[in-house]
Amino acid sequence: MKFNSLKSRVLVWFGTVAFVVLALFSLSFNYFLNKSIDNNIKSRLEFIAHKYKDNITTQNIGIAVVKDDKLKIKNSDFSLQNFKHYLHQKENFFILEHSQDDDDDYIDALYVEKIGTKRIMVLQKNIDNKIENFQDILLWIIPILLLVFIFLASKILDKILSPINRLINATKDMSVTKFTKSIEIPKEDDEIKELVVSFNAMIERLQEGIERLDRFNSDVSHELKTPLTVIQGEIELALRKTREPLEYQNSLSTIAIQSKQIERIVKQLLLLTKYTKENIKDSFEECLLDSLLIGVIDKFQIQLSEKNLHLEIQKIEPMTMQANPILLESIFSNIIDNAIKYTPKNKKISLWLYKDSKIHFVVKDEGIGIDKENLSKITERFYRVDSSRNKKVDGFGLGLSIVKNSVLMHEGSLDIKSVEAEGATVSVIFPIYGYHS
Repeated sequence: MKFNSLKSRVLVWFGTVAFVVLALFSLSFNYFLNKSIDNNIKSRLEFIAHKYKDNITTQNIGIAVVKDDKLKIKNSDFSLQNFKHYLHQKENFFILEHSQDDDDDYIDALYVEKIGTKRIMVLQKNIDNKIENFQDILLWIIPILLLVFIFLASKILDKILSPINRLINATKDMSVTKFTKSIEIPKEDDEIKELVVSFNAMIERLQEGIERLDRFNSDVSHELKTPLTVIQGEIELALRKTREPLEYQNSLSTIAIQSKQIERIVKQLLLLTKYTKENIKDSFEECLLDSLLIGVIDKFQIQLSEKNLHLEIQKIEPMTMQANPILLESIFSNIIDNAIKYTPKNKKISLWLYKDSKIHFVVKDEGIGIDKENLSKITERFYRVDSSRNKKVDGFGLGLSIVKNSVLMHEGSLDIKSVEAEGATVSVIFPIYGYHS
């Protein structure tokens, strides 16, 4: 055990305090016990002095009568030679220590009572000095008790500090690529439990952060591979030999398109990883849902016109809600964008924004639809159903993943219903507590 450890410092302080307490208790107990025994002896001798003041023949108790500092009469048990020394003292009760080494366990008690012109002296010899024996016992008991207390305190500290020791071991084994399992939460509802709970929560957040970082790296390497390969191929092809200006122009046009794709991918991936459940509410502000949605719809007018799609606004109710405006715009944009991408020309898209007990945003299209097998997978990153994997439909399979993540950040729900070749209905539902009319 290191002396500079918390346990050793606590034990040193505890041992010091325990020693002082035991010493004070021993001294106090010894003092009051002595006083009690002395008072009992004094009372007994005082009683004898009054009872036998005219009769000194009692046995085992020495009685003497002194007048004018002269011994007038005494019995055979009174053997005090220097009795005059005690006649004019302020006290009238004395404990006399033996001078013989072999009588160390016994003491004498003397009581002097003034009655008229006489003084009655009562001497009790060879009183068993149990106090002295008790003092000897205390000298042994105190260090033994101190060792027992320190041993018990050490065991109790081991139990108290065991969660902290587990925390220490857990942090030693921790690295960016290795996280230990959460520590078992103590049963006692105290500060140690709060520390362990906080540590476990920190581990979960770190694990989530590392997973998000790993997922981001994987997503970036996965999705950027294709446009980077195209760009590299166009550059190598253009540098292989001298070409006509039109060919260089076509290569640069391809590179520009792929560069924009890379930019869009990075922006969408960053949007997926920027916010977490812990920090999302810090970015909330009062958002005008109807105005935000109308602004998003205006951005898609060209795309709607190119495919001759009719966007039928069934209902848009004015309302506000505490939310992240960037994520809300992303939700609206991605759902409408998907509806436009996968709806054939000359078809209709319907849209609702209304509230009842909750806030509803619904987009219904007459597009290619999704079969049941793929319906549960379309919110996964980079997932696109086979029927949509063609050059004519632009996208990376990130849109609905962003929508799902953003909706969950606002404690909402995402529901997608679809019939293949007939269309799909996407519903976003937000809880009403974030709503202000």
